[in-house]
Amino acid sequence: MSEITTPGTRIPLPLGQDLDVGINSLQSYQLSANPHFFLDVQQGPEGPQQPEMVLQSPLDREKDAIHYLVLTASDGGNPVHSGTLQIRVQVVDVNDNPPSFTQAEYHVSVPENVPLGTRLLKVNATDPDEGANGKVTYSFHNVDHSVAGKFHLDSYTGEITNEEPLDFEEYKVYPMEIQAQDGAGLMARAKVLVTVLDVNDNSPEVGITSVTTEVPENFPPGTIIALISVHDQDAGNNGHTTCSIPGNLPFKLEKLVDNYYRLVTERTLDREHSSGHNITITATDQGTPPLSTQAHISLLVTDINDNPPVFEQDSYSVYIPENNPRGASIFSVKAQDADHNENALVTYSLVEDTIQGVPLSSYFSINSDTGVVYALQSFDYEQFRDLQLRVMARDSGNPQLSSNVSLSLFMIDQNDNAPEILYPVLPKDGSTGVELAPRSAEPGYLVTKVVAVDKDSGQNAWLSYRLLKASEPGLFSVGLHTGEVRTARALLDRDALKQSLVVTVQDHGQPPLSTTVTFTIAVADSIPELLADLGSTGTTADPQGSDLTLYLVVAVAAVSCIFLAFVIILLTLKLRQWYSSRLLQTSANRLTDIPASNFIGVDGVHAFLQTYSHEISLTADSQKSHLIFPQPNYADTLISQESCEKREFLSAPQSLLEDKEEIFSQVNL
Repeated sequence: MSEITTPGTRIPLPLGQDLDVGINSLQSYQLSANPHFFLDVQQGPEGPQQPEMVLQSPLDREKDAIHYLVLTASDGGNPVHSGTLQIRVQVVDVNDNPPSFTQAEYHVSVPENVPLGTRLLKVNATDPDEGANGKVTYSFHNVDHSVAGKFHLDSYTGEITNEEPLDFEEYKVYPMEIQAQDGAGLMARAKVLVTVLDVNDNSPEVGITSVTTEVPENFPPGTIIALISVHDQDAGNNGHTTCSIPGNLPFKLEKLVDNYYRLVTERTLDREHSSGHNITITATDQGTPPLSTQAHISLLVTDINDNPPVFEQDSYSVYIPENNPRGASIFSVKAQDADHNENALVTYSLVEDTIQGVPLSSYFSINSDTGVVYALQSFDYEQFRDLQLRVMARDSGNPQLSSNVSLSLFMIDQNDNAPEILYPVLPKDGSTGVELAPRSAEPGYLVTKVVAVDKDSGQNAWLSYRLLKASEPGLFSVGLHTGEVRTARALLDRDALKQSLVVTVQDHGQPPLSTTVTFTIAVADSIPELLADLGSTGTTADPQGSDLTLYLVVAVAAVSCIFLAFVIILLTLKLRQWYSSRLLQTSANRLTDIPASNFIGVDGVHAFLQTYSHEISLTADSQKSHLIFPQPNYADTLISQESCEKREFLSAPQSLLEDKEEIFSQVNL
């Protein structure tokens, strides 16, 4: 029977037979008890009973697929005899039951880094029907395509596996609806929730805004360079981040709110120390293991003019040979500026000054670009021994910065000056001078001394004297270093009255320079004898020169007489005054407080006489001579401290002698 058979359906049963008749024949039917069936015996019109099995309640194959009943037929005899009939009722299945899931909702939690193909979950639905009616298949129902693409549902087993990587940051929970359907089309649905557990699979993300790519080096501390945001898509500690920069940079990070930071300068920047900075910003989460991300900022430090030029040395010393050519470069200075571009462009100049009242620019110039110093004048060591300059180096920044350096110039002497004869002084007419040597001079007698100087210095001024030429070789010698002219042997009667000497004076420079002096030594014991001897040798001279010599002799004699008279008078007055003062001292003992006179005695007069000297220069070639009367030096010995009249009296002869201190005309010998 079909399980959908309607209650009340009658199923005829086989009839029983009894060969007996009457009361011993078949009398009744009886059906074993069953909740679905009961027995209904119909009395037929012809008399026999017709047993029918009536369905009284619906059948359910899923509950009872087969029903077993026993039909018993009994007679009326005694003893009663009966017969039985086994009835097997098989309930034919009908698809009257949909599939049924074991759970209304399925939950599973998996980490987001679960390997592909992992079995995540298995759903299970059952159908009590039989055959095709009880065969269940599974499928997704109303699931988003992106979600369905990540999972695979086995339609027969109900197993769910992942086909694509799961991403916690994309979906934290994947909701799905699974449908179970039997062969006849009856369905059931269940809900599946796949929860994705976060793992630290995302590095922090760093965002940089408001970046300043260039900053002047004089920006104050605290200047904002950039704003930084950090985000991590992970959750929990995996999404908590920290941000840092290297500690050796002049910058620092200041946290604002949440995951926002600002990068600021910590101290003043110095372009000369570092012209640029590559700042590495590191964001790190707190996951296990921690993940980090780096971002980079390139910052250029622009220059300002904060460094003056600096010379390579604190001062310079230069040695220049004298007589340098004009316009020659003598030195080069160099200054470095640590700044950049125009701020480091250095120009040079000389600090204004004067040298011996003349502007410095008349002597030196400097190349403003290279720092080469040029000499505009040829310098003389004898005029300039050393010079001091100051060189200024100035950059081209705004404002301009400058520095100075001292440049000391030292002249190197060159042997450019020949020795100069100071004595004997030669006449201006080009004739030679005459020195006097007595006839009685012994060997080594000092006749005269050649005095010379050299304006150079050092070795260039070392002088040596040599006798270059003599009219009587071997008679005189010249000191090599002193220039003293001495007799080398005694004078003989046969020696000429006039001896001509040529002395050369030479320095020790390279090359050596020399000067010669020619003079005549006259052999005589006194001036009158010299004049007489010279006069006898010059009788053939012209009368005009002889008259001139006569006038000169007369003038010399007159001056000598006046001077002698003056000395005698002065000596007499002094002695008299001294005698009077002695008398006064002996007659008045109380007058001891009167100061004594400071008059000179005989020794003083002798000294006074010695201060007066002649100088006679005679020429042998032109037969002319010079007579020089130098000023007597007796003023200090004749001054009296008692009377101004005495001083006035002594001053008259001095003025007289001053008039006589002249070079008299040359005497024609």
